[in-house]
Formats: sequence, structure tokens, C-alpha cells
Amino acid sequence: MHALIHSPLTLLIVQLIVIISASRLIGKVARWMGQPLVIAEVVAGIVLGPSLLGWLAPDFMQSLFPATAMPTLKMLADVGLILFMFLIGLELDPKLLKGRGHSSVAISHTSIIVPFALGSVAALWLYPRLSSPEVAFSSFVLFMGVAMSITAFPVLARILTERGLMQSKVGVIAITCAAVDDVTAWCLLAFVVSIVRATDLSHAAITTVMALGYIFFMLMAVRPFLHRLGARVANKEGLTQNVVAATLVLLLASTWATELIGIHALFGAFMLGAVIPKEGGLAQALAEKLEDVAVVLLLPVFFAYSGLRTQLGLLNSPEAWTICGLIIVLACLGKFGGSAVAARLTGLRWREAGAVGILMNTRGLMELIVLNLGLDLGVISPTLFTMMVIMALVTTFMTTPLLKWIYPPAELARDRVGIAPVVSGAPPFTVLMCVSHGQTGPGMVALGQALTRGSTDSSQLYALHLSSPTERALFPARQSPKPSEEGALSPLMSSASKLGLTVNPLSFVSMEPALDICRTAEAKRADLVLLGWHKPLFSQTMLGGTVHEVMKDASTNVAVLVDRGLSEIRRVLVPFIGSRHDRAALDLARRLLQHTGAEVTVLHVTQPERDTASTVGRSLVDELFPEQSGRVRFKAVAHATPEEAALQEATQGYELIVIGVGAEWGLEDRLFGLHRERLIGESSCSLLIVRQPEPLAEKASASSSVEALPVAR
Repeated sequence: MHALIHSPLTLLIVQLIVIISASRLIGKVARWMGQPLVIAEVVAGIVLGPSLLGWLAPDFMQSLFPATAMPTLKMLADVGLILFMFLIGLELDPKLLKGRGHSSVAISHTSIIVPFALGSVAALWLYPRLSSPEVAFSSFVLFMGVAMSITAFPVLARILTERGLMQSKVGVIAITCAAVDDVTAWCLLAFVVSIVRATDLSHAAITTVMALGYIFFMLMAVRPFLHRLGARVANKEGLTQNVVAATLVLLLASTWATELIGIHALFGAFMLGAVIPKEGGLAQALAEKLEDVAVVLLLPVFFAYSGLRTQLGLLNSPEAWTICGLIIVLACLGKFGGSAVAARLTGLRWREAGAVGILMNTRGLMELIVLNLGLDLGVISPTLFTMMVIMALVTTFMTTPLLKWIYPPAELARDRVGIAPVVSGAPPFTVLMCVSHGQTGPGMVALGQALTRGSTDSSQLYALHLSSPTERALFPARQSPKPSEEGALSPLMSSASKLGLTVNPLSFVSMEPALDICRTAEAKRADLVLLGWHKPLFSQTMLGGTVHEVMKDASTNVAVLVDRGLSEIRRVLVPFIGSRHDRAALDLARRLLQHTGAEVTVLHVTQPERDTASTVGRSLVDELFPEQSGRVRFKAVAHATPEEAALQEATQGYELIVIGVGAEWGLEDRLFGLHRERLIGESSCSLLIVRQPEPLAEKASASSSVEALPVAR
């Protein structure tokens, strides 16, 4: 190890390689567990510190993170924090604080006052045990109150985005309260830091007056200048290097000023980001320039530095772990309990109020920043620092699973897409068209029009696009799906407009696309889920992946459109053997015939040794098409390979083949496989591959089922 690290620069390079690699590797596990990336970064820091690496390989840890290298790491971590707090300020949109009603104000204030009070009461008991004698009791009490009141605004925004709650009532209330909490907590923290650093009350008063003067100057002088700069960037020059340089100089000057005043450089970075105008794109453009460097390169250094200061070995007695457990209970009681009760008193249902409480109990990165500040100032001891880090980890880790439990997918679907009302009389025929990329849109519109044209049952068409969450930690609005006229739904909506067809667009971020498609279909009471198709990267199974999951879990008919330029439907081929999926295909063909007048050919394939007249198939066609027998051709053929028979008939000039899923046709919905479906690969016309759900009796006995909203028909 010493041979590889022969200078401070090479040591720093190796440290960065190890820190970033560990954060990303553990991040993969965290994402698999449904946890935000900040959990992985905190854990990676602890893993690299004395709690694990120092315990397993103390010599290696001392070589990798020697005491002489800690000042360099601290400076790099501080630079990363300055940039990150600037980004947090950029993300804080004042519009979040306006027009949200009394509920958000009441919840946000309660979510600060209650945990602050509990933290202050706990400080009475913790002060003689876990604080150094040099620290004034008032400073310790104030710091514990602030530390208990923190909500991690960026982590909360990330969780809301990944769960698709950003535009929901629960999400809007939570993100608004977190924004208020952020501003209030940082103002309180600046006051606490000024008290701790001041030698007496007169110095504290001077620091407070200077801090108020600084805030006044930022609002009255710097903010108007930045508004003019933002307008210039938006209208003329764009974000040039000169603009970035000027902004960074202002950032450094602001942090320098707050450090000289005595309220810490981080407050200056946050304040400058907060006063930069959010209109015109300046804030977002700056974030896009700086976020990757701050979040990917520098912020993991802060987590590693925090991990090196977190010593689980200090909790070496039952009493220490009992105190740690009590801190966690108090933290949850204050944040979760206070927020949930306040939300309930403002009129939210208990389930919604519980979800708000769980979200507000998220601490994560912001808590670590506060704790490191307290440790640097000597307000808290290394033992209490370790306990509070564990509290931050536990409260952040529990957010996602508890949110899924108290606000299950059924409630999520109800909040996100709304429940289709139950109508009197004949229910409308509803089609949910799921679009993953724009190329499938026009073909889906042509098919949707063919299924509903001239319908007398108030048919409804919905277009759904699900997007994957990005890895960006900030600006959740950038992670939200684009409106229908801009994103993947654009070709579909444009084609629908040209045809005079009404389509209701739906779009949101999803980490579970198959399940969210099924939940949305249940919420909208869809009769048919129509999926687009694209060639898989590795598997030869065309009906695998998300398509397989939807077919397996959907409680309604599912059809996969293989579009080869479908625009008009005049002739339809329905290969038929007799499975329930074939019958569902016949039913869709009947609807196409009713609404388009297309000619339907039913190809009944039998085994060579059986009767080719197929009286059973003939009678079924007569039953399904009693009034359109003149436009329905029944054709029975004997063939040892039904797939080959269908391919031969498909060459006779059909626009669309409607066929049921089944091994006999070489079409099986498998998650992964090397089986190649010849009908999809060799047919020159479009295909509609249909799957009917299992009967309810069979579905109830299956081991896997989708959790969804109850459907009333």
C-alpha cells in the first residue's frame, strides 16, 4: 500500500477512487432495496471508517486514511458542502411556500416545534452524560432542539419523485412543509452557531444584528441584481462561463461573509442559492452545471469524513444503546407524531396524515450536516454524534417501507390517477394504451379508434407513459415526465388530434412499471390494456420483461400491438384453436367488425386426424357474430403446426392478425428465454396478441397477485 501511495496527491486520488466506488456499489444495493442513494453513501462512509474497516483491517485503514490526511479530506468535504447547500438553495422555490393553505403552515410549524421541544427536554438528561463541560447548557439545548427538527428536503423530494407522489395531495403538503422546515431550521441553526461562537451575550447580540443586516442586503441588493442577470441569461447570452464564474465569486463572497459574521459558511451558500430567481432557467442551468461534480465527486467525501468520525465502538454498553434507542424514539415521536396529528387536525384522512408524518421524519443528509457542525463546534461529544448518526440512518431507512405500508399502492393509484366513476347503464368500453416510446403511438391510436369508432357506450381512451426515475438528487421537477405534447406521448396525441379522437393522457415516474400499469388499469376500470412492443436487447422472447409481468398480473384483458404501419383496418385474421385467449381474440375481432365494418376471417386450425369441418368452431363463430355472418369468413384447415398454418394464411393481404397467446402459436409470455416467436418475426402485417386473465377461482389460488384497487362494475 505504501508503494502505491507515495505522495499526498496520490493518496487523495486513491481515497477518492475508494470513496466513490464504495458509494456507488452500496448504492446499487440500496436502490434494489428501494432506498434513496443517501442511505448508501452514509453506510459507505461508516464502512470505510473505524466502525468496520478499522475493525477488520486497522493497518489498511490507517494507510488509506492516515490522521495527516484528515485536514485535506475535511477541506474537500467543506467545499462539497458549500456547493451542495448552494444547490439546495437553488432548488428551494418560493412558490412552494405560497398558496398551499393553512394545513401546510400548521403542519410545518408543528413539525418544528414539537421535535424542538422534545429535543430540548432530552437535552436536560443528556447534557451531564454526553456533553463536554466547556459547552454552555443553553447552547447544548438549542442544538439538540434543532438537530431533532431537521427534515431532509432533497431526500424527501427524491422519495416523492420515485414513488410518484410529487403531484399528489400528500406529496404537495410534504414538500411544502419540508421547504418551510428547511428555511426555519437553517435560520435557527445560524442563530445557535452564533450563540455557541459568541463569548458573551453582547457578542451574540452583535452577531445576530450583523446576520440580519446580511439577510437584508442579500434580499434588497443581491436579489434584484440576480433577477437582471437571470433575465439576461434567458433572453440573450445563455449560461456562459463568465456568468458561471460571476456566480461562483458571489457564492464564495457570501460564504466568506457569513463565516466572518459567525453564522457559518454553509448559511451563506444556502442564502445565495435561495435568492437566485427560479424563473428564466438560471437556477436550473446552474444546477445542471454544478450538481454532478458536487453530488458525485465531492459529497461522498463528506460522507466518508462523517463515517471516519462515527465510531460504533463507543456504544460499548447496554446503557449507551438504550440511550441511542430513546433518541430514535423521541426523534420519531416528535417528527412523525407531531406532523401526523397536525395533518389529521387540518382535515386529512389518517392514512394521508400518517404518510405526511413518515415523510417529514426523513432526515438523511441534512441531519449529518448539522451533526458534523455540532461536533466541529464541540457542542456534542463523539459518542452522542454516533448515536445521532444512527438515528438519522434509522429514520431515513424506515421511510420507504413504512410509506409503502401505510400508503399502499391502492391509495397511491387513487391519489395519482383518480378513480373512474361508476356509471349507470352499460359501462363504457375503456382502453388503456401504454406507450414506452413515441413510435408505437400512431398505431395504437388507429387501433383505439377502430375499437371505439361510433360507439354508443361512451368509450374512453387513456394513454399512459411511465418514465424511470433519474439519478439526479435535486430539482425533482426535471425528473417528472414531460407533458403529453412534449414527451413520448406526443406522436400519439398528435395522431389522435388529427383523427378527432379524444384521448386522456396520463404520465408519471415509476419504479415498478408493470405493477403501476395494472394499478392504473384497475383505477380506470379498463376493459383492455394495450401495450406497445419493442425488440428486447438480449432475450429472444418477445413477450418477456414488463409485457410478461403485466400479462401475468393484470385483472383484465391485455393485448400487445406489434405495429408494422397500422393505419387502416379492412381485413382481420383471427387464428383459432379454442383456448380462452383465442376466445378473447375473437371477442376483440367482433368489436372491430362492429365499429369499422372490417372483414374478419376466422382460421380454425385442427390436427390432421380430426374433422376439418370443425362444427364446434363454426358454432362459436355463429354465436359471436350473429348479425354479421356475411362479413365473417370461417376457414378450417388441418395442419400439424398451427403456427405454420397461421403464417401461410397471413400472406393473403391482411392488415391485422388478432391472436391469442399460447404455445401452440409459438407465443408464450415468459420473463426471459431463447424461444423465438416466428409469427412476430416473419409476419409482414401487424399483430395484436391477446391474453385473457385467469378465472377468478384460479387467480385466487395463485401464489402471486397484484395489489390494486377494487373494481366495481
